[in-house]
Amino acid sequence: MLRTISRLRPNPQKISSFQQTGLLFPSSERHRRAHSSSLTSSVVPLTSLSSPPWPQVRPVCPEEERTRHAAVVQKVNSLITSEDYGRLFAVVHFASRQWKVTNEDLILIENHIPAECGDRIRMEKVLMVGGENFTLIGRPLIGKELVRVEATVIEKTESSPKVYMQFWRRHRFQRKKFVVSPQTVLRVNSIAVAPRLT
Repeated sequence: MLRTISRLRPNPQKISSFQQTGLLFPSSERHRRAHSSSLTSSVVPLTSLSSPPWPQVRPVCPEEERTRHAAVVQKVNSLITSEDYGRLFAVVHFASRQWKVTNEDLILIENHIPAECGDRIRMEKVLMVGGENFTLIGRPLIGKELVRVEATVIEKTESSPKVYMQFWRRHRFQRKKFVVSPQTVLRVNSIAVAPRLT
């Protein structure tokens, strides 16, 4: 019995030779290779982590940024004065909602507006206005002297009745409620932009 156990004991010289070749513990050998300092930078492949694929962003000189800004403002002002901007659109905030509108659009508002049918109103909260070649974005609103969006009240009516029903089973409980909300229809007449950008 003792002879068989002694035969199962490994030879320490063989273990050291296996460790040198990396056959005994391959995971430790991989770990040693990965963390060895013998690897040079030329061996490491270029990936998106080592060097990003986009070009290096250089900071813009303030004078160059000022000249670009002046050129853009001059170009947009010339487009507005010559009225060479195509069909204008605007994003307005009205009745707690935002609407993207253009000329002759109809807006159905689920609310009452203190204006009579035929009255012309001005939408003052303009978030954005644009044409074919430019877009003006407010922070958060565009000034009233730059953009003018006007609309006409076409119709003041009520919505179709909506039924809200409560019902409890086996209690003989049943309630019906009819809700009718006021509605106002607006037509956007004009969107005008003034060439006063600075």
